[in-house]
Amino acid sequence: MASNIYDLAYELENALKNSQEYKTLQAKYEDIRMDPAAKKLFDQFRNIQMKLQEKQMTGQNISQNEVQEAQSVAAMVQQNPKIVQLMDAEQHMSIAINEVNKIVMKPLDELYGKMSQ
Repeated sequence: MASNIYDLAYELENALKNSQEYKTLQAKYEDIRMDPAAKKLFDQFRNIQMKLQEKQMTGQNISQNEVQEAQSVAAMVQQNPKIVQLMDAEQHMSIAINEVNKIVMKPLDELYGKMSQ
């Protein structure tokens, strides 16, 4: 094999950066970055998501106020077309990455599949 696994991983990184999914995501994020109101709302939404996820991962309780705040901001996010378009682009990128992950993991799936037979 001419390339090692890490060289191939960097090639994959470049392929992802050059994919239509990534270019669309990048353009949609730039649309938000250039709109101060959308950027502020998007940042608020992401901060709430990260805070709640961190609490969940560390086993901390999430208060009813935090749940209500998250729901309120999520509702506002759904009303902003630029953020909705960004989230749609994120979903498409995530699907592409998940498909690539399945391909990368196929040798292990096949190996362990044979072991259980």
